Amino acid sequence: MATNQAVTSALQAVLPDMTAEEIANKVEAPKDTKMGDLAFPTFTLAKVLKKAPQQIAADLVEQIDQSGFEKVVATGPYINFFLDKQAMTQETLTAVLTAGDQYGKNNRGQGQNITLDMSSPNIAKPMSMGHLRSTVIGNALANLAEENGYQPVKINHLGDWGTQFGKLIYAYKTWGSEEEVKADPIATLLKYYVEFHDKAKEDPSLDDEGRAWFKKLEDGDPEAKRLWAWFREESLKEFTEIYDRLGIEFDSFNGEAFYNDKMDKVVEMLEEKNLLQESQGAQIVDLSPINENLTPAMIKRTDGATLYMTRDLAAAIYRKETYDFAKSLYVVGGEQREHFVQLKAVLTLLGLPWADDVEHISFGLITFNGKKMSTRKGDVVLLKDVLDDAHELALSQINEKNPDLANKDQVAEEVGAGAVVFHDLMNDRTNNFDFNLGEVVRFEGDTGPYVQYTNARAQSILRKAGVAVNEGQISLDDSQTWDIVTTLANFPATVVRAFDHREPSVIAKYALTLARSFNKYYANSKILAEDENLNGRLALVKAVSTTLTIALSILGVQAPKEM
Repeated sequence: MATNQAVTSALQAVLPDMTAEEIANKVEAPKDTKMGDLAFPTFTLAKVLKKAPQQIAADLVEQIDQSGFEKVVATGPYINFFLDKQAMTQETLTAVLTAGDQYGKNNRGQGQNITLDMSSPNIAKPMSMGHLRSTVIGNALANLAEENGYQPVKINHLGDWGTQFGKLIYAYKTWGSEEEVKADPIATLLKYYVEFHDKAKEDPSLDDEGRAWFKKLEDGDPEAKRLWAWFREESLKEFTEIYDRLGIEFDSFNGEAFYNDKMDKVVEMLEEKNLLQESQGAQIVDLSPINENLTPAMIKRTDGATLYMTRDLAAAIYRKETYDFAKSLYVVGGEQREHFVQLKAVLTLLGLPWADDVEHISFGLITFNGKKMSTRKGDVVLLKDVLDDAHELALSQINEKNPDLANKDQVAEEVGAGAVVFHDLMNDRTNNFDFNLGEVVRFEGDTGPYVQYTNARAQSILRKAGVAVNEGQISLDDSQTWDIVTTLANFPATVVRAFDHREPSVIAKYALTLARSFNKYYANSKILAEDENLNGRLALVKAVSTTLTIALSILGVQAPKEM
């Protein structure tokens, strides 16, 4: 129930040649609320109607059915709509309170599957802050898909195959120890990996040793397989601890190794379509029929080994056959753009009708103090350390604000982890940003804890009131609450827009806007005053808390009731 729905309907009745969507896209909020709640510019109609925009606005106002509005007026080239505030307030608050945690949900997806390839850390390496974006953006998009009536399938395409495992096995066999790995598995394996690269700079023959061990692994050597399985199992234990702290679950952990026996089928499909060509001993697919600027897709190296492309083609086909997805989203950094353009191109050349349903959801980089992180060099900021530090920062602020809080440690975890997640998702997906933990875990400003604290404040008011809200009769002072009401009314449309643009920041920014509006109202109103509008004010507080909780939940952030 968006605020511009009534406006769109009123305009469509007098502009039958325009679709509802075309009209809705042009409706805007005037810069000054005294000019109206919503406005429709008539400039684009001048060419078609062969009249001045001011005249068009004046003529259309004469034709518009004004019932349901306080008034509709022409102001220059704009048609300005003043909504019926009392009716709108009653309708909006009733809608939120009746729907409860289902507010904003729709059934556009009609239960169709959407697969999300997300997170995908490499085995035997710790999860760094570099993995945060794919993980939390993917999770938020999965939640948005669900809000829009789809069935999300979250796939953690683990990096559990490749030459790096040969290098790691060689390093472990040469200078590692089982005792050391068991004491601290991932940190120790990372140490071996970094040490291998340092030594390989001095002695390049080590790279050959690494390749030889990976070849043994590919050929099914029992010792190589045993070590690989052990490294994978230890990694998953550590990953799961972090996913639990972030409140994220997966439907599949099928990583790269899962597709080892599924790549021959891809090669056969390419051969059947006569798409494979030889180039300097390698097998490639020429993509110039799709786009002459695309470099060929490499399917097999000169030594016959398959590559990421082969594996990703096998994964795409397997996912379509297994889940029959409506969309297949790959939440992977922007630096992989060309790979996914190539992937879609090969699927298109194979004549697969669903190739267009594959989408690369790219995102920008997180830097720390302006520096990019690298596992190979050992310059890595561990996600676990960041979550631990965020927990401590949140706890110190809770001790300051509410030292008697019963479950301080749990709330500090929800606030600390929530702060890290919210800060990531508050940024436009494709933007790069620098991370500063002290800024992120503040209870004031554009932060997750600010939104969580606003919700806890609303919950506190409802507890103090100690009475149930009567949803049947809601009256309010429009002048102070109108900003909040219109923001609440726009939530369902915001959920649609965030998903259609694949942009979780739309929800984070919405939550900040609603929190700011509510805190301004809180600062200037006696909410618990015993008068005829008390029930209306409590209905407003409850609706704000309900909507903030849903918005935070979409982002993957908890909403503690006390802070």
